[in-house]
Amino acid sequence: MGRVGRTLLGIAAIVLVAGLSAQERPLPNRQQFFDATRANLERSQSRQAQYAYRERRRELHTNPFGRLGSGTGTEEFEVTPLPEGGVSRTLVARDGQPVKGGETTRSRPRARTSKRSAVADTADALDLVLDHRERVNGREVIVVTFTPRPGAQPESREGRLARLFHGKIFVDELDAEVVRVEATAIDDITYGLGVVARVNRGATVTLVRERVDADTWLPTSIRLSGDGRAMLLRKLRVDHLIEWFDYRRAPSARAD
Repeated sequence: MGRVGRTLLGIAAIVLVAGLSAQERPLPNRQQFFDATRANLERSQSRQAQYAYRERRRELHTNPFGRLGSGTGTEEFEVTPLPEGGVSRTLVARDGQPVKGGETTRSRPRARTSKRSAVADTADALDLVLDHRERVNGREVIVVTFTPRPGAQPESREGRLARLFHGKIFVDELDAEVVRVEATAIDDITYGLGVVARVNRGATVTLVRERVDADTWLPTSIRLSGDGRAMLLRKLRVDHLIEWFDYRRAPSARAD
């Protein structure tokens, strides 16, 4: 073996050792990591009401989250927080074309029956496992797997819904922020006690979160795909995408 060959082997050995060292680097302390991530989610949830944003809904097939009916278009809304709570939503575009004088609707915040936050209630309804570390878009993320926790009795709507899924949560290790959730339904998801719509087991949900300003992360998209039925009889093929973008502080928003 010549000098070049020995040099290449040496380089390969260094790269291999470096790679093994990176793989063997221990995962962060479970409780500390979960506590930091939960605190960040709680803070982001409380700040959500301080932002106006655009919302785009794309109904590729049939949408059980609201009106039932087929469609392939998009609708875009301007969403603004209201001083008394809740938001106003104004239709501003349809299928990429501006809409003048679009309808405005106002919604109040949903009354909560639980004294616990939705984040805490959901986390306690799941078994969470620090699984492995990987790189996404040049940053290290911790992949957390989740399954329903046996015997858990969540109080919130979010917690009860979470128990219908298993999947993975990708958490930015440096910022302790959830960047992506990939979930698969392990049971049917029903609306209106199953009379309005039912999405079958095996449906997938993907949620993406991104940094929207210096220290706030918020959801930027969610997609639901699967099969089901509407009105007990009519088959559904659901492929529903909602995107949130152009986040900006509302004029009336107060800092934390």
